[in-house]
Amino acid sequence: MATVIVDRAETALTVEGGALVVRGEGCSRRSIPLNLIDRLVLQGNVALNSGMLAALGEAGVAVVCLSARSSQRQALVLGGRHNEAAIRLGQYRWATDAQRRGVWCRAVLGAKVRRQQNNLKQWLERRGGDQAPVRRGVMALAEGQATLATAGDNIAVLMGIEGAAARAYFAGMAAILPDTLGFTGRNRRPPKDPVNACLSLSYTLLHAEAALAAQGAGLDPLLGGLHRPAFGRESLASDLIEPLRPLADAWLLEQLRLRTLRPEDFEHTGQGCRLRKAGRERFYQSFESWLPGKRRWLRRQSRLLARAFKTEASPDLAQWPEEEP
Repeated sequence: MATVIVDRAETALTVEGGALVVRGEGCSRRSIPLNLIDRLVLQGNVALNSGMLAALGEAGVAVVCLSARSSQRQALVLGGRHNEAAIRLGQYRWATDAQRRGVWCRAVLGAKVRRQQNNLKQWLERRGGDQAPVRRGVMALAEGQATLATAGDNIAVLMGIEGAAARAYFAGMAAILPDTLGFTGRNRRPPKDPVNACLSLSYTLLHAEAALAAQGAGLDPLLGGLHRPAFGRESLASDLIEPLRPLADAWLLEQLRLRTLRPEDFEHTGQGCRLRKAGRERFYQSFESWLPGKRRWLRRQSRLLARAFKTEASPDLAQWPEEEP
């Protein structure tokens, strides 16, 4: 099963004879059988209709729509729903149980902080020299892990610990990256530099994968534990990708090191920094090569959560983030 990415202005999509048909100015007509497509990613000015969306949903093809101007603006069409309502009933009970949610939150954040620390250690070894901000970040993240391990179930406290760890982590990352990239820390809406532009796009694509995995396992993507319900947000998907964010960070820095992505691939406008067309092509190609293992991990962990919610077995929630994707 494949991911099809359409990133060309003035493109029209239809479904004809069980196949996705792509037409556009300056390009030949293309036809792809629906049974070969797992998901469809659309960016920019792409024309489609409700009949096409219905056909894609019936075929189980998920659709991810990204704004041409902001990678953080997205819409998801998730396809068919799982038929086991008992899973979602268990999820709703879990969401109101502070103790069980606390176990989940410590596990999710512990996995994330540990991987952030691993990133800084690896970057420090490769760069060498006295990188004081990186060393401080490694120490701060070690302290964060220790504090999380003994913290209670208060999610606001847990998020405060994670926030302090994230500031130290991104300060360390800024020390690793060349000044020409203009990265001084995490920013968004809009991203102001090439690194943040790519981080935002990476996280958005991971979030969509997590929402698809959650729904496929019979979960409600809108109802998370770490991220509380918010209108229009798949909070469980936000939970699921937390341990994967540092892996996406490491992937991105490797693309910058290899010059898969270069400064000329980006443009700065009044709406922030974003990838140009040629840069997006290389970004998507590399990201899709990196993604399969993380996609399988999200599906496995979603199924594990579904079993735990159905049987009220909270111990599983503490264990799943420990597995490396």
